[in-house]
Amino acid sequence: MAGDTLTTESYIKHHLTNMTYGKLPAGYVRTSADGEQHTLAEDTWTLAHNSEEMADMGFMAVHVDSMFWSITLGLIFSFIFAKVARGMHSGVPTGLQNFIEMIINFIDSTVKDTFHYKNALVAPMALTIFIWIFFMNLMDLIPVDWIPSFMMWATGDPHFYFKVVPTTDPNITLGMAITVFALMIFFTIQNKGFMGFVKELTLHPFHAPKWYVNIFLIPVNLILESVALIAKPISLGLRLFGNLYAGEMIFILIAAMFGAGLFLGALAGVLQMGWAIFHILVIALQAFVFMVLTIVYMAMAHDVDEEH
Repeated sequence: MAGDTLTTESYIKHHLTNMTYGKLPAGYVRTSADGEQHTLAEDTWTLAHNSEEMADMGFMAVHVDSMFWSITLGLIFSFIFAKVARGMHSGVPTGLQNFIEMIINFIDSTVKDTFHYKNALVAPMALTIFIWIFFMNLMDLIPVDWIPSFMMWATGDPHFYFKVVPTTDPNITLGMAITVFALMIFFTIQNKGFMGFVKELTLHPFHAPKWYVNIFLIPVNLILESVALIAKPISLGLRLFGNLYAGEMIFILIAAMFGAGLFLGALAGVLQMGWAIFHILVIALQAFVFMVLTIVYMAMAHDVDEEH
């Protein structure tokens, strides 16, 4: 595929493009794969044929492949853990049960070491985040051409877009990060009250004993704390996206070498194996980092101690 039907540049772009579903307005001129043009008579919800159509679909467009894989992997994770939970027994654990218990104990100890408050949601949320992100990241170890090539064969479309790593889509990672951020704001207000939340934004990090001095400090504090607050979900989501996107890009570049001759193809095989082994660490580490930061943010939301 890399060497026969696509240039290296188009091969890379194809593998980094999502299958996008959205609305094109009436009067929009579409160009088919064979170069023919036709004008839409009415607003049409459809799959985009190229990057220009994806951009023209705007904010309401949906990355179907990212949604499909993230939901599917979430259901697989739920099915596996539910199956193990139903088969739990007090005897010697076997195989999968033992592995699941090790993961749960690891997550539980991590939560207890970081989160020193009472909230029945935090530990299950940490477990869900770690396993779900790990499953999504794990898709990066599937050879980059296998599933897209199968989908192109199944649909008969040689330019069919189908990405398989949800965490290389910023919509997925930022969506998860914004959800964590919303929970952090909710628990902050629940535990500290709305005025407590306002005080965090206006009376930190600078605070003076005299109220009239604080009047001048409040705007400075508000700017600094607002930037720090908004940076939390952005950095949380973009960190995961950036690391997995870079990893996928390296896999794609290595795969492109297979079509460049026998020597480079053999070298690509060695590089792919080496990078896959190293990437296993990246996959687990990024899931762990996202989980730990989530726990830390939940702990910050429950901390009612005042520094002034």
